[in-house]
Amino acid sequence: MKPIYLDHAATTPLDPRVLEAMRPFFSETFANPSSFHTPGLRAKEAVAAARQSIAKHLNGREDEIIFTSGGTESDNLAVVGVVRALKTKGKHVVTSSIEHHAVLEPLLHLKKTGEIDLTILPVDKYGLVSVADLVVALRPDTVLVSIMYANNEIGTIEPIADIGRAILKWRKDNVTHFPYFHTDACQAAGVLDMDVEKLHVDLLTLNASKMYGPKGIGVLFVRRAVKIETLIRGGGQEKNIRSGTENVPGIVGLATALDLSQAEKDVENARLTRLRDRLIAGLLAIPKTRLNGHPTERLPNNVNISFIDIEGEAAVLYLDAEGIYTSTGSACASTSLDPSHVILATGLSYEAAHGSLRFTLGRSTTPEDVERVIAVMPGVVEKLRHMSPVNLDMKYFN
Repeated sequence: MKPIYLDHAATTPLDPRVLEAMRPFFSETFANPSSFHTPGLRAKEAVAAARQSIAKHLNGREDEIIFTSGGTESDNLAVVGVVRALKTKGKHVVTSSIEHHAVLEPLLHLKKTGEIDLTILPVDKYGLVSVADLVVALRPDTVLVSIMYANNEIGTIEPIADIGRAILKWRKDNVTHFPYFHTDACQAAGVLDMDVEKLHVDLLTLNASKMYGPKGIGVLFVRRAVKIETLIRGGGQEKNIRSGTENVPGIVGLATALDLSQAEKDVENARLTRLRDRLIAGLLAIPKTRLNGHPTERLPNNVNISFIDIEGEAAVLYLDAEGIYTSTGSACASTSLDPSHVILATGLSYEAAHGSLRFTLGRSTTPEDVERVIAVMPGVVEKLRHMSPVNLDMKYFN
């Protein structure tokens, strides 16, 4: 049986075209970009070309692109860096209850140490943040708003442009430059519009490994006017915001992956949407199931279903034995047996959260793969329900 990988939200395979672009920078053009000799200058030129390409896709400036080790570092740099740079301006931060741990955990730490006051906005049953609620939460001492572009677990796409416009209006009405607006766009890259002017964001996080690029490389877009304090000090690279020898192969790979994803996204999005909708329909035909996330305002590759009366972890193992690879939620938190904070935030019970599975499709996914999952899943659910010590009621979905 052909293995079926349906965990692309966790990480994607490296595109062979990306590998080819990266290859020379491992052993041929390997010099340190900070070295003032010909090999070093060649590496520096490759970094500059990648920076220019990424800035073009974001409709930003080259000096607004900061390379990091990935999405987690970019998120930490955004939220912690802004808070500490603006500590004399205010200490209030607004975020949502469904943010990635790379945003929530540093913010909760800053709250614990007394560095910030934190407002965590609720979401509706689809995982959507209310723009009106966000505006009400803003205060004269609010220095940062961080709302993710698209959720990694349930696939809901947030109204980032609407939020950005609302924040701009609030700034104008209150004659202030604050709050800055950050969005974690790791899941959106290569799928949605990344124009920072249309989105009205001041900081934006990208991660290469979510768009068929290499692991260990990310970007933080930082608008010119934004004040941000460095977290990693040393050689002064990346405008003295993120020191450390540049990961030249990774940087080239990230830029190439973004180029390819943006060029192919319209055709691929349409293909994935058809497969996604077929998989949703097939899985919802199983009794006592529920789609998590917004029915239409969702990523084209995301299917998150709660199967009542089963344990999601057990289902993952049974599917693994069938050569079908999926997850129960965020892979970044896979060592925890706690139910998804995202599913709970939408109002579902612990039981429904424990029974949720995330299927995230990708370039290798075929219609035959989807039909096989639809054929296999009822048997897995039936077996696990017979093993369940208790039969739960559909009220847990309400």
